[in-house]
This record gives sequence, C-alpha cells and structure tokens, in this order.
Amino acid sequence: MGRPLVRSRSTRAAAAVTAGAAALLAFSAGAPGTAVASGATAADALPKPVPAAAGHLLASGLPAVLPTSTCLAVKKIRCYTPLQYRKAYNLAPLYKAGITGKGRTILIVDSFGSPTIQRDLNTFDKQFGLPDTRVSVVKWGKVPPFNPKSADQTGWAGETTLDVEYAHAIAPGAKIVLIETGVSETEGTQGFPEMMGAEKYAIDHNWGDVISQSFGATENTFPGFGTNGTQSLQKLRFAFAAAAQKGVTVLGASGDAGATDGTLDNKLYPYKVNSWPSSDPLVTSIGGTRLTLDDSGRRTAPDVVWNDGYGAGGGGVSGVFARPSFQNGVAGVTGDHRGTPDISMTGAVNGAAWVYQSFDPKNTGWGLVGGTSEATPIFSGIVALADQKAGHRLGLINPRLYALAEHGAAGHGIVDVTSGDNSYAGVQGYAAGKGYDLASGWGTIDASLFVSALAK
Repeated sequence: MGRPLVRSRSTRAAAAVTAGAAALLAFSAGAPGTAVASGATAADALPKPVPAAAGHLLASGLPAVLPTSTCLAVKKIRCYTPLQYRKAYNLAPLYKAGITGKGRTILIVDSFGSPTIQRDLNTFDKQFGLPDTRVSVVKWGKVPPFNPKSADQTGWAGETTLDVEYAHAIAPGAKIVLIETGVSETEGTQGFPEMMGAEKYAIDHNWGDVISQSFGATENTFPGFGTNGTQSLQKLRFAFAAAAQKGVTVLGASGDAGATDGTLDNKLYPYKVNSWPSSDPLVTSIGGTRLTLDDSGRRTAPDVVWNDGYGAGGGGVSGVFARPSFQNGVAGVTGDHRGTPDISMTGAVNGAAWVYQSFDPKNTGWGLVGGTSEATPIFSGIVALADQKAGHRLGLINPRLYALAEHGAAGHGIVDVTSGDNSYAGVQGYAAGKGYDLASGWGTIDASLFVSALAK
C-alpha cells in the first residue's frame, strides 16, 4: 500500500419502532421460523469481515493535495476534495441554514481502528478549512497494539481514516464515535459477532443516531448458505433489530466488485452474488457512482454507475433475504428477493477522495481512496443532517426513501442515475436505467432537497 499509484483489484471487495421497521422485524427473512437472535456465539466458521475499500488505495504518502485537473494530467485519474463533494451534492444551503449535524452522533465501526486518527483528522480539517472535532474512540474487545507491518491492520487503519474524515466532512457539526474492535489475524473469524456485539451495546446505551458500516462478506461464504435462510448469518442480525427498535439508522457499503464478490480464498465468484450486511433489509445499502467534476466541484457530466476498472459498485439480489415490503413497488426488478443498493454516492477510484494518514511513519501523507466505503460514511453524514433537520432520529429510512422515490412530490432530491452498469471480472451485472435498478438503486441525491424531504 506504500507505493504511489498502486493499481489493484478488490480482494472483497425516534425511540419508537417506525411502522416500516416494525413490519420488517415481523418479517422473517429467510426460512419460516428463523428468528432474530439476541446474541451470536459459536461462529468459528464465519467469514472474516473485509473493508469495502480493500484494494482501492490508489496512492498514498503524497506531500500535497492536487487539483483535479493536475490529477488528470499527471495521474490520468480524477481526484476530489471534500469541498468538491459538498458543492456537487448541493450542501451549502443546508450549512447556511445551520444544518450541520449538530446534536447528532455518527457511529463508525472498524476493526483495529487507527492510532493516529485524531491527529490525521486535525490535518485533514486544517487543509480544507473544516471545523475541528474530537473523535470519541472506544476500544471493544482485546484490540491488539498497532503494527504498521501488518497488512490487515494498516488496511483497516486506512478504512478508519476514510470513514472518519468523510463522515465529518459532510456533517461537520455531528459528534463521531469510533468503535475499534479487536479482530486479530488468529481470531478473524470472530469478527462479525464482535462487531455486532459492539453495535448492540452502543445502541442499547444510546451512543449514536446512525451507524456507518464500510465492511462486508459475501452471503455465500456464511456457513449453511442456502439452508434455512443461512442461520449463521441470521444469528448476527440482533444489532440491527435493536437499531430498528431504538430508531437508529444503519448503513452498509454494497461492495466494490460489482455484481460479484469475494470467496473465502480471496478470489471472486464467477457468478452473481451479494454481500452482508448490505443485503440485510434492516440496513440501507449504499452503492457507488462516478462523478465528473471540475476543479471547483461543478458537474461537467451526469453521474454514472461506478465501474472504472479498479472496481465497480456492488448490487444485485440477496440469496438469503426475501423481498421486504418497502421493495414491493420494485418487485419487477428484484423479484422475490431483497435487492441492493438502495441509494448511491461517490465511490469511483477514478474520482478518488483525498485522505490524510500517518499511522505508517514510512508512508505518511496524502492519499487517494475510492470504494463504497467512501460512499457509506458520506451518506452517514447526510442522515445526520436529516436527523438534525427532523429534530429526532429517523431510524430505518428505507420505507421513507422508497416512498419518496415512488410517490413523492417534485423536489424530493433523489436524482436518477441512468447510465453505466456493474459488470465486473467477467460477471455480467446490472445496467442502470430509469427508476430503481440493481446498479445504483434509486440513483443519487441533491442533498439540500433530499435532507428536507427525508426529514418531513
């Protein structure tokens, strides 16, 4: 990860329950009688959670941030700052009205975390004129000492950096709680129960309003896939059930390998698959788009589905979960299964986000990162803004999101993405089109309009 311009392929790539959430909790995704468990144990064979941005570090250790035009000329890719994203998503009217996420808290969950996250965020904020904030770091479980020689730990540290910096960039007034879990190399298979346990505790103790998850594993890699609704996966949903009951919004990155995803031996399935937790009906799945912006952040072309050779936005139908009620209106697209993503934000590597990181002393500086784990924390900031606008937690937003897209009045802020597809690594994916599709979901957003519509 230390060399500039490294090109690689993804390795894996309110307190009351809302009516929509209640309906989903009553709906048993998978085999009849499969309950949402109150805890998860004996998960020895579970797949290891992988950061959605794995393999999508394009450059690192650079001495300065470059304009988009220079990136195009020198590196042959587009690069964007948070200020460009703010303009592209029309956030200025919200900030002017005092909607910054103030009074709201974003929970970010990452294995290991980063030992330099506060220092790096301070540098990031200074570069772009963003207000400083203090990240509240909670270590959950036995988090090992940071080892910059461990690719696993540095990969998660990079993910942590991306998540924190871009959640803060979009919702600068929101508090950030970073939960670092102790998933070591020898205990990697315990990662999901540990993460879900941490989330459940945070939810029960009202630590935050929206959870950003930039990790996942292919449904097919969970023990018992295709049998009884994959009970090993079903037993991990207890945190999401708690979130629905407490009105906490949960987000999940849809993946970075298009319509396919990773196997247990770090290859890619040669056919369409989906990944969890993105595929869970209690989670809002965040896909990826490619933005074409000038140096100021002005669009010079419509957004398209992210698919740039470095990766592609995840999307497709679940092999575990049946179609939830909020997707009944798009049954012609999803069939009888849960479809993903629900909405999409910037994720392209050719259109990468600037991050600052110093956890590796031999590779300190500015880097460029893409992936749906960029899109997910960005959207967590959007939810925090909407929570502030509403004056309360919005909880599971999927029913509201689909209702706005299908029946909302003009000005709902959902912007259709109608070009591109998520075919990847020889697997034929799905094409974007008018309305909902399995490449971009409902498309992307004009944040000023969307936040106001979502908050109503």
